[in-house]
Amino acid sequence: MLRTGNQGHQLSLYSTLYDKIPEDHILKRIHRAVDFSFINDLLKDSYCKDFGRPAKEPEMMMKLNLLEYLYGYSDVKVIEESTYNLAYLWFLGLNPEDKLPDPSLLAKFRTQRMKDVTLDEVMSEIVRQCVEKGLIQGKMLTVDATHIEANCKKQVPERVMKHLAKKIFKGLEADNGEIPPEIDTRIPDYKQIEDHEQSKQAMKDYLVSVMEAAEQHAGEETAAAIEESRDVLADEKFMLQKGLRSLADQDARVGSKSKTDRFFGYKAEFTMTADERIITAMDVHSGEYVDGKEFAPLLSRTLEAGVPVAACSGDKAYFREDILTELDRRNIEDYIPVSGSAYKIDEDLFSYNKDSDQWFCVMGNHTVSCKPTSRVKNGKEHKYLNYVFSKQQCVNCPHREQCMGKSKGKARKLSVSTSTPLFYEKSQRQKSAEFQEQYRRRAAHEWKNGEMKRFHGMARAKGWGLRSVVFQAKLTAIAVNLKRIAALVAQLFYAFPCFSAKTGTFVPAMCFRGCVSAL
Repeated sequence: MLRTGNQGHQLSLYSTLYDKIPEDHILKRIHRAVDFSFINDLLKDSYCKDFGRPAKEPEMMMKLNLLEYLYGYSDVKVIEESTYNLAYLWFLGLNPEDKLPDPSLLAKFRTQRMKDVTLDEVMSEIVRQCVEKGLIQGKMLTVDATHIEANCKKQVPERVMKHLAKKIFKGLEADNGEIPPEIDTRIPDYKQIEDHEQSKQAMKDYLVSVMEAAEQHAGEETAAAIEESRDVLADEKFMLQKGLRSLADQDARVGSKSKTDRFFGYKAEFTMTADERIITAMDVHSGEYVDGKEFAPLLSRTLEAGVPVAACSGDKAYFREDILTELDRRNIEDYIPVSGSAYKIDEDLFSYNKDSDQWFCVMGNHTVSCKPTSRVKNGKEHKYLNYVFSKQQCVNCPHREQCMGKSKGKARKLSVSTSTPLFYEKSQRQKSAEFQEQYRRRAAHEWKNGEMKRFHGMARAKGWGLRSVVFQAKLTAIAVNLKRIAALVAQLFYAFPCFSAKTGTFVPAMCFRGCVSAL
């Protein structure tokens, strides 16, 4: 049952101890900028209204989680430190003599009370409050993804199948008291087989035979182990080593940092304001995720939080037609460099005029016709535009052999994707000094990646499974946001030491009329 009404926090005789906390303490600065009371309303439906023992206040439980990620504590350590630290107790809204919850309740709060979308709502509300108070005014948004190593090692398919066979054996022992004698428990020594493909097939054949023999003796435990084995083998990517690589963390996947560097784990993709360096939205995916695939939801949550986005910057991975179209639809200027994989025109040989919809070659010849066409590749239809140059000039061109090669046609043909004309315009714009200057602001994103990984443990997952990593990454993002908000409040204290009670925003120091001191 959730408590309602004022509980009399910090109203005891011992509350005078809180006077020892300096006014510029980071938690006091955070408290001035962010009102966390919305968390009680956000989570009220996850509690029973009329029955059960009084529950710990959701706002306090969320703040304990945030303290944990702010200072790098464990569940046990954050309770221990909060017991003796006056600043922590004040931030939690407790009296100095109040008892803190058992550490086990923090894990239960994350798993039973909070849903995956809850942290998105918490992050968005904090960002919205910062926009209202004038802490976020920059209009440049940056986007990027960073990898998170799984909390286990990736394994070859042979080793995974070996563990699956052992799980079936354990299930048989649990269901029957022993492993039936007709079950072959002699697991092949796959390391002695030099050919990797043969070793994988040998282990697969063995596992299938164990599954078939165990079905006759299957109880509840054995049936679950057999079903898990069947699901793993049914994935075509498994034997190719492109799918599941660990039974400990079945959501983790192999991803690419570069052409030669691979990692095993997850990817966290987030948007951030370039000036204030506040993370506005974040999503977490398995390691094989392609950057930018889920950009639209991140942008939508950012705009819904009230961030005045006028420009967006990302690396070449975000030079995608769907992203550029979405930004154009919302009248947001893009500062994304051209990707060679999406735009393959040699600009030393060809240029494009969007007004006449014509391509021009280096010799001055131009296209005289354009015909749309499509091709099916890997079961997917791709649309193209076939441009044809004037044959009169192509026939007599001195560069004909170099340009057309062994083609027997009279005129040069240029086949491009339907998005190439748009991409050409983008490629010309990125050569400007203004584009280069704005794009350099994206570097702030790399600083934020480094901060979360080096100082807040996001380089490696703490638990197993996508849901666990989602909570870790998003709580980390909220924690670094709070640190940054505290820094912004400190800056505003020196530049704008007054706070408008009427508008709820920071105002210049010379405007004292209608203002009350907030710091």
